[in-house]
Amino acid sequence: MRLSRLFTKTARQAPNNADSLNADLLVRAGFVQQTMAGVYSYLPLGLCVLRKIEVAVREEMNALGAQELLLSALSSREAWERSGRWGTFDVLFHVPGAGDQEYALNPTHEEIVVPLVRHFVHSHRDLPFACYQIQTKFRNELRVKSGILRNREFLMKDLYSFHQDDACLERYYERVQEAYGRVFDRLGLAERTYRTFASGGSFSQYSHEYQVLLPQGEDTIYISEAAEARGRRVAINSEIYRKGETVCPVTGGMAFREACASEAANIFKLGTKFSVPFKLQYTDDGGQSHPVVMGCYGIGISRLMGIITEVFADDEGLRWPLSIAPAAVHIVPLAREVTEKAYKEAEELLARLEGRGICALFDDRLNASPGVRLADADLIGVPFRVVVSEKTLQKKKLEVKKRQVGETEWMTEKELIALCNPSPPSPLPLRQERGG
Repeated sequence: MRLSRLFTKTARQAPNNADSLNADLLVRAGFVQQTMAGVYSYLPLGLCVLRKIEVAVREEMNALGAQELLLSALSSREAWERSGRWGTFDVLFHVPGAGDQEYALNPTHEEIVVPLVRHFVHSHRDLPFACYQIQTKFRNELRVKSGILRNREFLMKDLYSFHQDDACLERYYERVQEAYGRVFDRLGLAERTYRTFASGGSFSQYSHEYQVLLPQGEDTIYISEAAEARGRRVAINSEIYRKGETVCPVTGGMAFREACASEAANIFKLGTKFSVPFKLQYTDDGGQSHPVVMGCYGIGISRLMGIITEVFADDEGLRWPLSIAPAAVHIVPLAREVTEKAYKEAEELLARLEGRGICALFDDRLNASPGVRLADADLIGVPFRVVVSEKTLQKKKLEVKKRQVGETEWMTEKELIALCNPSPPSPLPLRQERGG
């Protein structure tokens, strides 16, 4: 992609309404634009990142054997009344319709998926199975904050599983936890993500959150020191933690350390909470009817984008993991005219990289100073910035800056290509607090 053709632009100053690091950097780098409080539009570069996060999530859900669908964003008032949540779900958008009709703008989809499944599931032979979607959700939050981390409109993956009994649900629940671990590994967050025990509400003893360590995170978790000593990342949510009383469900230990984090995903054992009111039942091989047992598993796609921004950003701007970056390479030709040799060589490099399936940004804005273009490359945060100049031509090598670590090296084109196709991927350094 040539930057001169990109209709969006970078900005030097933080937007007045930026209330977080992710809002500051993503707006200045031209990835998102705020529509109104709690609502953002995703621009070409931002949408590219969002779609790549989706790919990682979708591939792991498909590997579980889950079937993708797309459920309606609107649902009837009657469906939410049947589940008992019309008047109790405090962030539900109530949408007036024609005449005396009233609808819900869905923040979650149990009220849609359960009656849908009822059309098709009748026998134990129809179970178990799971289905999921990646869709925009809506929450009528009283107070929105933290950029794209806490919004009224957001993109989410929600998976629903259907089982004959609790034992079947438990087996699938364990498989989903393994799949979530692979998702966070693919996104470069594995070492920062803690499986966090939280209240199971009326569903079960516990639910599980996937909390990513962030110094500025809005949640407080208590990390099991015994689990860490065994190489496991386990924590307790502050809502159920009691100092001197709480025991780690995994290790039995009572030593914890406090940390700030941001929730990226959560999973629940729903049991028969929704199948009973919607009469979702199956018959066993003896002809007896039983309510279907359910599980629910969410991942915040757009929220993950904000978390990744804050985990890896530095004072210069964004630093994307290669797996979800809008491009692998950002080419900056140091030339004043398109007829100069450095510019022509940069264009040829772009063509060769694209021919190998390596996505690259090409800064052809020759009216901008080299300093501005190099600063924009740092702000946008593509993993490898490549400068092509008279000096690089003389050396017959490329000047490559590894954005994640800030190091600049001379390397051959072959070496650059190898960096763009790592196997296995190298872990990324984490964001360090400014002034620390």
